[in-house]
Amino acid sequence: MHPTVKPALRRGWRDLNTVQFGMATAHAMVLGPMDTATGSFLTLLDGTRGLPLLRDEGRRMGLPDGHVDGLVERLARAGLLDDATGGGPAADALRGKPAVLDRLRPDLASLSLVASEPGDGMRRLAARRSLRVQVRGAGRVGVVLAAALAGAGVGRVDVQDGGCVEPWDVAPGGLPVESIGERRDEAARRAVRRAAPDRPPRRGGDRSAYEEGNPGLSLVIIAPRDGLAVHAPDPAEAETLIDSGTAHLYAGVVEGTGVVGPLVLPGDTACAGCLDHGRTERDPTWPRLLAQWRSGQARHVPPCDLTLSATVAGLAAGHALAFLDGELPSSTGARWEVSVPGFVWHARPVRPHPACSCGTAERAKGEQTSEDEGPHETMSGQQPQAARLSGTWRAHV
Repeated sequence: MHPTVKPALRRGWRDLNTVQFGMATAHAMVLGPMDTATGSFLTLLDGTRGLPLLRDEGRRMGLPDGHVDGLVERLARAGLLDDATGGGPAADALRGKPAVLDRLRPDLASLSLVASEPGDGMRRLAARRSLRVQVRGAGRVGVVLAAALAGAGVGRVDVQDGGCVEPWDVAPGGLPVESIGERRDEAARRAVRRAAPDRPPRRGGDRSAYEEGNPGLSLVIIAPRDGLAVHAPDPAEAETLIDSGTAHLYAGVVEGTGVVGPLVLPGDTACAGCLDHGRTERDPTWPRLLAQWRSGQARHVPPCDLTLSATVAGLAAGHALAFLDGELPSSTGARWEVSVPGFVWHARPVRPHPACSCGTAERAKGEQTSEDEGPHETMSGQQPQAARLSGTWRAHV
């Protein structure tokens, strides 16, 4: 282990004995009391020395035996320590590509803030290279989103769509103006390759990995150019994803409103069918309206300005990366919506519906009954489900 105080957190002394790591509230931490010699020793925790050499340096500075190990353990427990050589074999392979790693250093620094164990940020970053994501839709949202995932180190990002690129598909960070008239899927895949810091590892039969509902996919993102398919997703189109247990996330823009979510974890969270049943229950005219919207042909270019599409693509990519890194983003069982010109985000929960064929509501009811009958029912709340989801859906990383 080569300990290093996380360089992503700026350091400042609040007084002679108290040091603050970080500025932003989400990750800042205050540590004390700390004597002058220990404060000076912190500068040696830069990842260039292993523990034996650090112990020698500590003795030369007059620190008592065991003090260095105690300090390292204390910093590690506080989540302030990283390991410059940690992360495992995949991380070592990534370090062997310095040009690629340099492209990803901002992402690594960000991951180090949320990774509590030393070396875990590098492990997560390296793990992204083996993941496979499919984006369905090559419009202003889909291609920018796919390029962001590839640029963040996701190894395989495939974009699917039909037709040819129109002038209004072009967007900064997405399809370039030179692609107008080309096949959308081919142009989108070129944009993804340009954004990627490294070529993905070769695998036999890769094309089959992107077939609909293939369980080898880590995530499918449904980002259609027609925002109706995100505002009111068709449950039938997600049946193969539900059946194969493939996690999927919705993202898009409809009539000046951006939508991110829900992130559907089949069998654990509400799906498109639950959303549809819930709307019909609240508004009996919903099926009639939906039939008219789906049968009508769009005659105009849909409203999807660059700032809104970039906002949606960025948030969706962030939620996707959080999931791929082993976390559960706030779009799990919820839809985030934002509209021009105010750009104020609102979260709307999407709950499992008992009439939906996915069976999530019945399963949740059975688990809640089991919890209620257990010895710790007063403390159960929603935490057992959160813990169960985390354990179930982290296995893919």
